[in-house]
Amino acid sequence: MRIIGHFIDGKRVDGISSRTGDVFNPNTGEVQAKVAMGTPEELDNAVKGAAAAQIEWAKTNPQKRSRLMFAFKEKVEVHMNELAELLSSEHGKVLADSRGDVMRGIDVIEFACGIPHGQKGEHTHGAGPEIDVYSMRRPLGVVAGITPFNFPAMIPMWMFGMSIATGNACILKPSEKDPSVPMRLAELFVEAGGPVGLLQCVNGDKEIVDSICDHPMIKAVSFVGSSSIAQYVYACATASGKRAQCMGGAKNHGIIMPDANMDQAAKDILGAAYGSAGERCMALPVVVPVGEGTAEKFLESLIPGLEAIKVGISTDPDADYGPVVTRAHKKSIEAGIDKAVEEGATVLRDGRGFTLQGYENGFFIGPTLLDDVTPDMDTYHEEIFGPVLQIVRADTFEQAVALPSEHQYGNGVAIFTQNGRAAREFADRVEVGMVGINVPIPVPVSYHSFGGWKRSAFGDANQYGMEGLRFYTKVKTVTQRWPEGETRDSAFIIPRF
Repeated sequence: MRIIGHFIDGKRVDGISSRTGDVFNPNTGEVQAKVAMGTPEELDNAVKGAAAAQIEWAKTNPQKRSRLMFAFKEKVEVHMNELAELLSSEHGKVLADSRGDVMRGIDVIEFACGIPHGQKGEHTHGAGPEIDVYSMRRPLGVVAGITPFNFPAMIPMWMFGMSIATGNACILKPSEKDPSVPMRLAELFVEAGGPVGLLQCVNGDKEIVDSICDHPMIKAVSFVGSSSIAQYVYACATASGKRAQCMGGAKNHGIIMPDANMDQAAKDILGAAYGSAGERCMALPVVVPVGEGTAEKFLESLIPGLEAIKVGISTDPDADYGPVVTRAHKKSIEAGIDKAVEEGATVLRDGRGFTLQGYENGFFIGPTLLDDVTPDMDTYHEEIFGPVLQIVRADTFEQAVALPSEHQYGNGVAIFTQNGRAAREFADRVEVGMVGINVPIPVPVSYHSFGGWKRSAFGDANQYGMEGLRFYTKVKTVTQRWPEGETRDSAFIIPRF
C-alpha cells in the first residue's frame, strides 16, 4: 500500500515512526494509502533545515521573492487538473469544487506577488532637527501552518504564500485525512525555483501539533480547524511566546427578508448549504426567514431545487456534491440529524441512509432539510459540518439581527433583501466578522482578509491580505541623525561639495 511520508529539505522522505493514519477514498470507503505520523525528531530536523534556508532568503530582495511567487503560481496553474483530481480522490469534493479550492489558493499567491509594494515601510523626513525616522517590516524567521481537511489546497497556500513572500520559512502540517495535495504543492514550489528547505511538510497528528507549539525556533503558528482545537493551539502557542492566528468553527446564518428575491435567494442558499457536502467553514447551514409567510414562500422556491440536487462520485461531472471525507465524519453528521429530530426539529428532507448504486460503501449523505429549529436546541448551537440546512423562523428584523449576533460563532452571515437601508443597518449591527448582502458565502477577496469573531477566531490577526502580511512580519523603526563634524578616523569623513 502507498505510504505518504514527509517533504523535508526539497524531497519526499519516509517517516521514521511506525505510527500511520488511514487515507480513504471517500467514494468507495476503501483505504487507499497510509500517512506517516511524524515525530518531534522529524519536526526538529525540518525546522533546522528551514532555519538554515531562511537566513539567506531573508536577505533576498522583494523583487526576487515576488518572481518566485509568480513562477509558483504558473506551476500550480499548469498542474491544476492534476491537483484537482488528487484532491477529489482523498477529500471527495467534485472536481469543479476541487478546482475552485486550488483557484482560491492561487488568488492569495497573486496577492503575494505584490510583496515589493506591500512590505514597504514608512519614512518621515525631518521628524526632528536633522532627524529622519523610518520603519521596515522584517520577517519573523521560521513559522508554521496547521491546515484542515476541507480545503487542502487553498488554506496551505494562504499560509505559506504570505509567510514565504515576506521572507520567512514555513513548516506545513496538513490534515492527516488528505495530505497529498499539500505534499504536491511543496514539490511544485521547489520545481518553481524555491530554495530547498524553505517550505517543509511534516505530516502527523496531535503529537506534531504539540511539538510545533513548543518548538523554540518556530516564531508563529497559523491554524484553521475546529474551535476547540483552535482555542487549544492558540493557548499552547501563545504560552510558548509565539504569535498565533487560529481560525475555528462556524454556524453561518442566511437572513431572508420578506422582500427578498426568493428564487435567487433559494438558488444561492442551495449552493452555500449543500456545496462541497457542507464541509466548509463558510457554508450557510442556517436560514432565517423573517416575518409571517416568508418561510413558506422561501420553501416554495427552495424545495424544487433541493429535489434536483444530484449526489455522485467526485469524478461525476453532473454531480452537485460528492461524499464526505471519512466514515467517522459521516456518522457524526447523521448523529447530528438524529439529535435535531430528538430535540423537536421537523425533517422535510432526510439524507440519512443515502447510498449510491455501485458505491454502497462510500461516505455519502443526501441533502437534509430541517424545519422548526429553535435557538435553544443544541444542534442549532453546534456545527454539523455536512449537507444539512436548518430553518429557524424569526418574527422580526430585531430577532434576525440577534440570532447570529448572540450565537457562539461569528464567522460569516448573509442577508437577502432589496431594501438598502435594512441591509446597511444589518451589516452595521450584526456581531459577525464577515457579512454578505445578497452574497451567500462572503469570503473576502485576497487583497482584503479572512477572519471571524467570537469562537470562530482566536488571536487578533486575520488570514491573508495586509492582515496576513502584518502577522508574518515585525516592525523595526530607525531614528537617525548625521551631525556635522569630523570623526577621529579621517577615512569616514564625507567630503562636502
